[in-house]
Amino acid sequence: MLMTDDLVLAFEVKPLGVRGRIVRLGSVVDDILRRHDYPPAVSALLAEAVALTALLGAALKFEGKFILQTKTDGPVDMIVADFLSPFGLRGYARFDKEKVAGLTTQAELLGQGYLAMTVDQGQEMERYQGIVALDGSDLTVAALAYFAQSEQIPTTIRLAAGPLITRGGNPSWRAGAIMVQHLPREGGAHDDWEKARILLETVEAHEMLDPTLGPESLLYRLYHEDGVTVYPGTPLQRHCTCSRASVLEMLQGFSAEDRADMVENSRIGVTCEFCSTRYDFDPALP
Repeated sequence: MLMTDDLVLAFEVKPLGVRGRIVRLGSVVDDILRRHDYPPAVSALLAEAVALTALLGAALKFEGKFILQTKTDGPVDMIVADFLSPFGLRGYARFDKEKVAGLTTQAELLGQGYLAMTVDQGQEMERYQGIVALDGSDLTVAALAYFAQSEQIPTTIRLAAGPLITRGGNPSWRAGAIMVQHLPREGGAHDDWEKARILLETVEAHEMLDPTLGPESLLYRLYHEDGVTVYPGTPLQRHCTCSRASVLEMLQGFSAEDRADMVENSRIGVTCEFCSTRYDFDPALP
């Protein structure tokens, strides 16, 4: 059976001179969100951010990390999501619970600020970072501005996220993302790119989230007239780099006075912002 969830696929529509990637997230994004008590609008925003991170991070050709981060003056003042090559995803959102009440659009939730995308190739290599404004727009608009600014390759992106109600009545979150880019070529027709772009923009959110519609089938539905070549997919999974040992090492870097200020009920407690795992330590650290 073909995988239909928690994967990223690269594809080409060669007659139209475009390449792209498609991401489908099921249990991975649901696991990320269930570890936090997010309002539905915040869950949808973070789910799209995680899908976008997978879409862009999957382009890494080396072992490294792609980090997406927003920092704004809005009710959701920070989102962090990262892709650890070749398949790891995580993310979290920081928000004001009172201020997000009743808000539904990404523009309202994000407000004014910036979106930063960072490629981290490891300690011995220089980081690359691109920054674009978030000025009352959404993640899709900001991502397209990033491509126009950094790569200058015609690009179209579609993002979607939402809960699927299971038989037990519980929502299970899903997310999807698709991107197509124009491949510069000698004699390439502008009309070909316009056709590819317009076809992608016809895709609806429910098609990107439907667990019964595999990503290959969706791509065929969009580009069957010209023929689409789909390459083997890469499975995705939730990951977190926290551990008891790493948290202990971090605490040992603080002074005794600073650690004393952290003590509550005779223990030092640290909770991972990404996975919500709590680590408790005796104040007399090893």
